[in-house]
Amino acid sequence: MARAEQVHLPLAKLQIGITIKLPLSWKNHPFLFNRIQIKEEVQIELIKSLGIPYVILLAGEELLVEEEETSTEELPEIKKIDPEVDLKLQVRKSLRVSQQRFIKSVNDCRTAFSKTGSDPEGAYHSSVTLVEEMLEHMSEVELPELALVSAGESDSSITQHGISVAVVALMIAKAMKLNQSDMRDIALGCLYHDVGKLKVPDAIRRKKGALTEHEVNFMKMHPNYGYDMVSKSGLFPEQVLNIILHHHEFIDGSGYPDGLKGDKIPLTTQIVSLSNDFDQQLWAEDVRSPQVALGYLFKNRAGKHDKELMACLVQILGIYPPGTIVQLSDMSIGKVMMTTKEVKQPQVWACEPDGSESSLRFLMQEKVTVEQVLKVEELSGGAIKVLQPEMGISFYFNGVPNELPV
Repeated sequence: MARAEQVHLPLAKLQIGITIKLPLSWKNHPFLFNRIQIKEEVQIELIKSLGIPYVILLAGEELLVEEEETSTEELPEIKKIDPEVDLKLQVRKSLRVSQQRFIKSVNDCRTAFSKTGSDPEGAYHSSVTLVEEMLEHMSEVELPELALVSAGESDSSITQHGISVAVVALMIAKAMKLNQSDMRDIALGCLYHDVGKLKVPDAIRRKKGALTEHEVNFMKMHPNYGYDMVSKSGLFPEQVLNIILHHHEFIDGSGYPDGLKGDKIPLTTQIVSLSNDFDQQLWAEDVRSPQVALGYLFKNRAGKHDKELMACLVQILGIYPPGTIVQLSDMSIGKVMMTTKEVKQPQVWACEPDGSESSLRFLMQEKVTVEQVLKVEELSGGAIKVLQPEMGISFYFNGVPNELPV
């Protein structure tokens, strides 16, 4: 029996009642499945925002025929989308797209690393492609926000760490108005800044607790290992190589491997050094909080990072960076998921103090604000189970424009 020919339905003919399939990978849309029965106008608007020319019609063709036979006067009035519902869908989509893009970036980075020895040219081109994708994601909105993302691991991998550091470094570079060439070098340098750790034995790299002096010295060789691995291809720009070799240098000369001071460290490398330092604190066993990580930098890194760069970092993170556990003015508890222009009204995953009634909340739509930051030990067992404060914190750019296209 011959297979029925697929019906490609233009988006203009989408209507409630039909069942369609999206011509996209599940990674590239916000719905749970590719097969969708359209029940609401908001679904139609969301599908139109995906940038596809058609959908595949699976069921409900008779509804389309009836539509063609109905006069214009008899057409029912289309209900306007509730702005609140529209915003919730948009933010949910943004968070989901951010998460999907982060996971894809981590996987693409891992693929590039796997080619470093056997196919250096392929590794370079894969990495450059990934950098261009990240820059494109950042430029989707005029003022990108940071979204909380996760690879679902309690320990940060080299590739996951590299992507998150790149996101923070690019946000600083954008705030500093650096040119596109510098931003590309920063992103590429971030991806590869810890590649030398692959030469460090797992027993040292993954060790819990304090390292011995010998192990510390071995670990401190990773910038040199990374530089040697990458530079021999002759493909990477000098600024990228500098980032790989000197991302642990401090402007007071106390860093390694060369103890460089001040202007001897290029601005692009200084930006990565700060972003790397901050992200490392996010994964420290006794931290797991962006507020505590920032506090650590101000207390222990005074004079080691440029003050203007530190101010930029604070500016892009906001008062309540993604991952911060907060108490709201209605006494509920939440974890910040995405920064917003209204710093005291971010998007949060919230619950009651006992962990009940969890939901994604949009404080800008409510007369609710953040009252204070909470420590993990102040949470109930139920709230800990819902908010998962022990999960590591990584960042990616918010996934889509702030407004749906008209």
